[in-house]
Amino acid sequence: MTKWTSFVVLALAAAALAGCQKPKQTQPEAPAAVVPADGGASTSGVDTPPVTARPVDGATAARQQALATLKTRNVVYFEFDSSEIRAEDLEVVAAHAAYLARYPDAAVRLEGHTDERGSREYNIGLGERRAQAVRRALQLQGVAEAQQATVSYGEERPAVAGNDEEAFARNRRVELVHVQ
Repeated sequence: MTKWTSFVVLALAAAALAGCQKPKQTQPEAPAAVVPADGGASTSGVDTPPVTARPVDGATAARQQALATLKTRNVVYFEFDSSEIRAEDLEVVAAHAAYLARYPDAAVRLEGHTDERGSREYNIGLGERRAQAVRRALQLQGVAEAQQATVSYGEERPAVAGNDEEAFARNRRVELVHVQ
């Protein structure tokens, strides 16, 4: 084949492929409610949702609301050199346990932290013991082991900077981070 013949053959093949259409795939029926990303505000005067609308059913909306509420209360604090959950933080653990038990496909990462006192190695271990304490408390309330992961950051990720007791107290914690 000559150079031009090869070019013509390639051009014809490309044109033939471009003319082929994929068969249309049917979309599943969307749920009845649609929540626009702009909260329902319409500037065009037309009652069609914007392109960024996402379908939301009642169960999904309830789940999203429950998760949003949990994210406002997602920290368990500890006393100095302790991995025992304080009585005032048991309610936080119970709220997360109820959510995780209700939604078995949900998962949480338990991030253990310490204040800066102690060696790096000791603080990694203490952060892990704290995360494991929260893990056990969640399991006792019906949360599956497969829904939980633990990690210890020790003193490496302080919530607040400072060298006073108030800063130390805020850094001795386990954060419950919900993951998809």
